[in-house]
Amino acid sequence: MCLLSRNSMKRTTITIISLIIGASFFGLLFLQGRIIRSMVRIRKEQFDETVLRALDQTSRDMERNETFRYLEEVARRSGYSADSLAASAGSLLPGSQVGVADRPSLDAPFSLQNKTAQARIPKSSLTLKSDASIDVANQHFHDFVKNAYLYQKGVLDEVIYTILYNASDKDFRERVDFRLLDSNLRNELESAGISLPYHFSVYDVEGLEVYRCADYSDEGSDYCYTQTLFRNDPSQKMGQLRVHFPTMDTYILGVANKMIPVLVFTVLLFLTFSFTVWLIVRQKRETEMKNDFINNMTHEFKTPISSISLAAQMLGDKSIKKSDAMLDNLSGVIVGETRRLRYQVEKVLQMSLYERGNIRFNEKEIDANVVIDDVVKTFQLKVKQSGGTLTAALDAEDGAIYVDEMHFTNVIFNLMDNAVKYRRDDVPLELRVATRNQGERLIITVEDNGIGMRSEDLKHIFERFYRVHTGNKHDVKGFGLGLAYVRSMVELMHGTIKAESQPRQGTRFIITLPLID
Repeated sequence: MCLLSRNSMKRTTITIISLIIGASFFGLLFLQGRIIRSMVRIRKEQFDETVLRALDQTSRDMERNETFRYLEEVARRSGYSADSLAASAGSLLPGSQVGVADRPSLDAPFSLQNKTAQARIPKSSLTLKSDASIDVANQHFHDFVKNAYLYQKGVLDEVIYTILYNASDKDFRERVDFRLLDSNLRNELESAGISLPYHFSVYDVEGLEVYRCADYSDEGSDYCYTQTLFRNDPSQKMGQLRVHFPTMDTYILGVANKMIPVLVFTVLLFLTFSFTVWLIVRQKRETEMKNDFINNMTHEFKTPISSISLAAQMLGDKSIKKSDAMLDNLSGVIVGETRRLRYQVEKVLQMSLYERGNIRFNEKEIDANVVIDDVVKTFQLKVKQSGGTLTAALDAEDGAIYVDEMHFTNVIFNLMDNAVKYRRDDVPLELRVATRNQGERLIITVEDNGIGMRSEDLKHIFERFYRVHTGNKHDVKGFGLGLAYVRSMVELMHGTIKAESQPRQGTRFIITLPLID
């Protein structure tokens, strides 16, 4: 009971530690996932802000370019200096304090409407009293220059207002230099650190497409950036620029690449931890099975040794009269128990040799039906002694297989011996062996109506040292090596074996072996 409690405590400790470390790994992965999402979101917001700022500056550059281009054209026709017009227009470009409502009427584009400046025009001659001081003369001269400047500026401003307002009367297609627009857009994006390929198109106020770039494609157009063109003009004279980036998702998600090594190492650590826990649990189970094996082996060896020792004592006791029948009986016990002891030792040695890869395997052609029939005849007596019946249905027309005869015989013997060990006490044993052909293969079945197995045990019955729990049935002897030996031998014969079982309904073993061509 103390050993059982200690083993249970160890299992509980391993389970708790595994759960804690597993939860820590999953928590770490969850936090890393949140960090990656935050990095992607921030990268997206920065990208959006940068692109919108570049588009805004591109729109401003386009309006400024149109203004200067139109001013140069007017300057050539009117005789004004292009530099003076541009300098005066600088205050009227986007960002100045002059609105559309302040513009002059288009009916009289060059009429003077700055009445204040006109009222302040000085007379052509300026008379100074003889007793006026030099300071007063300087002040009058300063006012004269100032008023003259205001007058000239007022006239020039009205001309500039008219020129800029009339510039928007052109057709929308004529106002936009698409090649220059593309160049400005590329420069603005590259200066902002974005060198991704992009596609753009231009639409008028009615939503009709007036231009698209030469290499335009709809890839990535599900999410595009828009910018109003000529936003200082009346709404009916505006346009719209649309830009999308085909590789935007790759660019934004590229920030997650920095976290990929962290994720990979985390996953590797988790897999290593899981594998380590699996090894610990497996090693613990094998240790328990080996302890059971040692206990069973001790018991298995103790019984025949005790029988042999008792028979030897009786033979050596001179006080007991020994008849011929008694001597035959005692010698039979010694021979039988010795054979049993040798069989158990041979089984352990065979498994040891198989694990080392040194097992002797002498293959030759045999008739499976003949070998199985011999085993059945030999095993009949043991089945009858247990109160059961053994039937054979060797229906395979072709039983020629290429195997080691001794190991093949041991395989069939072990399966039938297993059926006798795990029989039910409430019903007589019914053991059935059958063969049949299926294509180019031989199917051998060994079926009984014994205690059966649970699905949990069925998964492990072919493992070394594993023994099925038999409840209150304590007379079952063995090392837990029989079925492990059977599977190993069948695999060396290039065959397969599987088991089907239900509790209290019996077990069926199915062996499949290749026939000789």
